[in-house]
Amino acid sequence: MPLMSNKVENRVQRFREQRWILDNVIRTVGVTWDQGDVDFALFPCGIGALGDFLRIEKNVKKFNDIGREYAAAAAHRQQRAEELEKLEHTVAARENYFIASILYGQAQWPIFEHTRQNFEYEQRKNYCYAKYAEYADHLVRKAEIPYEGKSMPGWLHLPPTYKPGDRVPCVITVGGMDSTKEISVALHGDQFLSRGIAVFMFDGPGQFSCAVREIFITEAGFYEAGKAVLAWLRQQKELDHDRMAVRGVSMGSIWGTQIAVSDPAIQACAVAYPSYERGEHTAFNMYSPSFKLRFMYMSGYTDEEKFDKFIQGIHAEGLGAKVKCPYLVVGGEDDDFASIESAFDVLNEVTAPKEFLLYKGEGHTLHSRSSSAFGPSEWAYIADWIADRFKDKPMESTLSLVDSHGRIHREPWGEQQLYDYGLPEIP
Repeated sequence: MPLMSNKVENRVQRFREQRWILDNVIRTVGVTWDQGDVDFALFPCGIGALGDFLRIEKNVKKFNDIGREYAAAAAHRQQRAEELEKLEHTVAARENYFIASILYGQAQWPIFEHTRQNFEYEQRKNYCYAKYAEYADHLVRKAEIPYEGKSMPGWLHLPPTYKPGDRVPCVITVGGMDSTKEISVALHGDQFLSRGIAVFMFDGPGQFSCAVREIFITEAGFYEAGKAVLAWLRQQKELDHDRMAVRGVSMGSIWGTQIAVSDPAIQACAVAYPSYERGEHTAFNMYSPSFKLRFMYMSGYTDEEKFDKFIQGIHAEGLGAKVKCPYLVVGGEDDDFASIESAFDVLNEVTAPKEFLLYKGEGHTLHSRSSSAFGPSEWAYIADWIADRFKDKPMESTLSLVDSHGRIHREPWGEQQLYDYGLPEIP
């Protein structure tokens, strides 16, 4: 059964023309043909879910397989969780509910319209995550953030070490086009929670749950959404409102930065897999055509020509100049989703202390070359960097290059940095 109607698949010219190629690429390369979605969805679940993802990868042979295979794995996990819950084995139950929620979110990804199937996966995803929250080993609080007459859903996680009366720092996480909010906090050993830092994760305009609720992304992006989130967080007595930071991922690099510049209370902003280009030119014209079709759904457009005019208003030009807090960017030298020059352009505008951690030979989501295999984990690096900002540790503006042996070579940023095409191997 097709995941969406034929009229939706025909909205984007490149998708329409390359549809037959897409299935053949998936048959040859697998479900990770366009990005490391197995990596970023498996990571928060932990090694216990590896079998689920390996089976999905084996069974997906074409685009329309993606939703059904993820959903089948999710339903199996949900059934197991419910059986364990009846036995009062709540630790095992919560693990299965968590994994089921992540898998249902993955099943939603290839559906770029409002369908019964999309709504069903959304409902099941939310149910399973709420059950996980009920049995979690730390406080997990549901949030509905008022926004333009509707509400944006989110979850606040307090660290396991939290004690009544404490006021802990908090990181707001902002995902990209293709990641649900649920993947933002790991089932075991979360990088922020392990450091005593609370995490607030949410779906903002255009992202999964908000798209279903018809809260679409606009040129204004996340400025107003960020203000609404911060207003809600300031009502939470467990949080230290003077120690707030933002982490953005992929297109969340723009949206997270917009939140960071919307309130002077933000103490630090770190983004990974930067995607700053005007109109997302590389992603929508030189990468998989699925990205453009998905973003049309996220923005509520059905006409490609009108969308092409709208998307030119999505960019980061001038955004760096508004950044007043310490700023970290983590990316790959050979990013295939966005030009590396656009990241340098933004960072050259930033006058606050800044760092660019750049992995040699890596693509958009890292995890494919030796620089990331032997070098620092981007998530641990970001967590430590933000923790240091909460401790008011001083920092210098630097360009930090990770070579193929995983070693970091740092140099002062200076007045301006330009990308040196084809970086030589650093001895």
